Amino acid sequence: METYDVIVIGAGSIGAPSAYFLAQRGLKVLCLEQLPSSGQGQNKAAIGGVRATHSDPAKIKICQKSLEIFSGWKELTGTDIGWKKGGYCFPVYEDREEKILKGLLPIQKKYNLNIDWIDDSRIKEVIPGINPEKLRGGTLSPEDGQVSPLKAINSFVHEAQKKGTKFLFQSKVTALKTDSQGCIVSVETQKEKYSAGIVLNAAGADASEICKMVGLDIPVFPDCHEAGISAPIAPFLDPLVVDLRPGAEGKTSNFYFGQNSEGQIIFCYTPNPPILGTNRHSTSEFMPIIARRLVDLIPRFKNLTIRRVWRGLYPMTPDGVAIVGKAPGLSNLYLGIGMCGQGFMMGPGVGANLASLINQGKSLMEDEVFTLLSPSRNFYAKKEVLK
Repeated sequence: METYDVIVIGAGSIGAPSAYFLAQRGLKVLCLEQLPSSGQGQNKAAIGGVRATHSDPAKIKICQKSLEIFSGWKELTGTDIGWKKGGYCFPVYEDREEKILKGLLPIQKKYNLNIDWIDDSRIKEVIPGINPEKLRGGTLSPEDGQVSPLKAINSFVHEAQKKGTKFLFQSKVTALKTDSQGCIVSVETQKEKYSAGIVLNAAGADASEICKMVGLDIPVFPDCHEAGISAPIAPFLDPLVVDLRPGAEGKTSNFYFGQNSEGQIIFCYTPNPPILGTNRHSTSEFMPIIARRLVDLIPRFKNLTIRRVWRGLYPMTPDGVAIVGKAPGLSNLYLGIGMCGQGFMMGPGVGANLASLINQGKSLMEDEVFTLLSPSRNFYAKKEVLK
């Protein structure tokens, strides 16, 4: 068997950055991916938003690290990944959303998130053409931004390869073999067997199936979300916009959109109730619902030309928080799974912290914060407020 320091399972939003940061530390890394190329699972379905605007301290810290990496990537590597620093804006029209967002500001500021409540006149400036009726104000976090998921994943793979990482595609993991001490001694695909001192599960929507190979019952269950993108229009919108209100049609709990670095409007909504499963076929109801919400919020969007729509999966956890760290009961298995639809924005931050944990025995953040992501936590104790 070929032997490596680390075998990463999955070459997506978590696996590719993790492989890069592990190789950067001088480790011999193999990345196994069942699909024909990197980022062909959920990464290519992401809309590219990157925000540290969360309610969970660990997610705030993880995404602050991601923003640091994404924003400096071109300077570091010379590769343009479509980084656009425009911020995130949450406009507010109702008392419920105002209470939620204002209630989160103290904890967000505690962890050095640059965010503030702004009045309705400022909202109208940062979101030109927004519907002014009953607009109360909202929050703005100007250091958040957007990145091209496809450009980013390809660059992470390329840079990891330059540092010695070996990527094997169309290599589905079929078994993990352990010894009597709870150590994974081999990783098997349909073609070969490999061994490594460390195995990292970054398998996205398939993460629970990988865990079951070693007897772990980790609750990660995918649900389905649709998104779409317009033809380019003249740049006018800096931030990504999140409307937390439930839709009047009763089928959405919120929706969000932004204008990317190429001028296209990219958009998505959260189904209510969630649509569990792995169905990635587009539906006939998506565009009528999202079009109504887009035009209600910004009337000028009635003139948008839509280029395409698609559907991806959110690997969810019961509490809405990712699972990152050493797996319970096994000496050499680590997890970077259950990103709850935020794998792309969390990917570099998760990868950098996992590389530090694997290589040095400690993550980059404070232990008491990193523990919030623990694979050994009670997944049913709470739910994140701002998913």
